[in-house]
Amino acid sequence: MTDFRTSPTEATRTEPSGWAAGGVIFAATMMILIGIFQALEGLAAIIDDEFFVVLPNYTFDLDTTAWGWVHLIVGILIAVAGFYLFTGSAIAGAVAIALASVSAITNFFFIPYYPFWSLLIIAINVFVIWSITRSGIMSSR
Repeated sequence: MTDFRTSPTEATRTEPSGWAAGGVIFAATMMILIGIFQALEGLAAIIDDEFFVVLPNYTFDLDTTAWGWVHLIVGILIAVAGFYLFTGSAIAGAVAIALASVSAITNFFFIPYYPFWSLLIIAINVFVIWSITRSGIMSSR
């Protein structure tokens, strides 16, 4: 027997898990922290070229000052997107996903310079993307 009070999409839609709903607040907070840390990492590379150990013969070898500017700009954008993610806007969620993806890719290329930190930031970015997509923030209200 069909219940005519709800549409088929409402009947099949599930509420996000507690992990995902709380994950958006965690994701926004982590984006702010990632942005600050990434900007500080960029400043360290800009101020002191000798801070990071550069491996020889790396395919994506850029000057550490160039990497510093990339990390500084991406870090500032991620921190700002983290603040906007607290609003719960779908646009803020889409921008946050895009910037978390850019941050993960940037840190992938930065692995030879600072391996543990880069892998940690990639893992946190993956959780940020998961929590935003799973929370339902991207669906229309």
